[in-house]
Amino acid sequence: MSPGSGTVLAVLLSLVSAAGYALAAVAQSRLAAASPARDGSGALRALLARRQWWAAVGLNAAGALAHVVALHYGPLTLVQPLGALTLVAALPLGAYAARRRVTRTEWRGALCTLAGLVGLVAVTGPAAPGEALTLSESLAVAAATALLIAVLSTGRAPGRTRRGLGHATASGLASGVASALTQTLTAALALELPGREPTWWQTALLALLISGFATGGLLLSQAAYRGGLAAPLAVVNLSNPASAAVIGVALLGETFRAGAWGWAAAAAAALVAARGVVLLTKGAPDPAASAGGSRPVPAPRATASGAPAPGGTDRGFPGPVAPSLALPDVEASPAPVAG
Repeated sequence: MSPGSGTVLAVLLSLVSAAGYALAAVAQSRLAAASPARDGSGALRALLARRQWWAAVGLNAAGALAHVVALHYGPLTLVQPLGALTLVAALPLGAYAARRRVTRTEWRGALCTLAGLVGLVAVTGPAAPGEALTLSESLAVAAATALLIAVLSTGRAPGRTRRGLGHATASGLASGVASALTQTLTAALALELPGREPTWWQTALLALLISGFATGGLLLSQAAYRGGLAAPLAVVNLSNPASAAVIGVALLGETFRAGAWGWAAAAAAALVAARGVVLLTKGAPDPAASAGGSRPVPAPRATASGAPAPGGTDRGFPGPVAPSLALPDVEASPAPVAG
């Protein structure tokens, strides 16, 4: 395949990946809004019993597969920024599913988040190819990330939206660390891991950690969508590459492109993306209303005698008219007299 054809195929696959992730996010957000807010094993069992949840899992898997294949045919500098289109695609899809229009504030927030995310991806790539994490580094990263995820996911932040953003941050961290550990597992299977060769149980432990973080990231994103769609999705997409950049800079000797200017550009991009998340939070409608949930009906207005007032409510809105129980007019006849 020629380089031009490979680039075109990489772009198409990246768009398919973004669409798959967007559809999965919309399905998860609709499921979260329609499901009762409960935690624990009961919530997990109820979730696993829903076909909509498994459809979202399949869409996420399809998006991940398309992304991996796109990386095979195109460079990371092209494929990774196109993945940011997930947010742009999810906004109109979510609005269409909720039978509403995307607000101007949401579009502004999406564009700010997209610009910040593309800026972060553009400067956070390694200046030189980095090696994979060693086994001890992988275990240390997994332990530190698990502790941070526990803090973020159990925090009692006021408001559904703020709790959702905490879960979204934890979801992005889990997915980013799962990617880093996958790179380590690949190097271990190819016998290219730095240090001594890992034993079979160490390799199995890496695979178990990857599965745990990947599954945890998916479940945390499901919890995050209780607070809406756009803002949690933006935070997931931001925290994922941010966690990978922290691992690369701290442990793999990587640095931002363009040196000190790269650090400044990354800081500016982060501020723009944060502004976008704030706008998405302000412009998001009520998740229950977006899912088509019914609002509570006001109680009927009572009369002085205590009986409900016909055709009205306590707020003065016209209520449902009760069907008349009156009989049609008939010619009156004298009542029979008992003998």
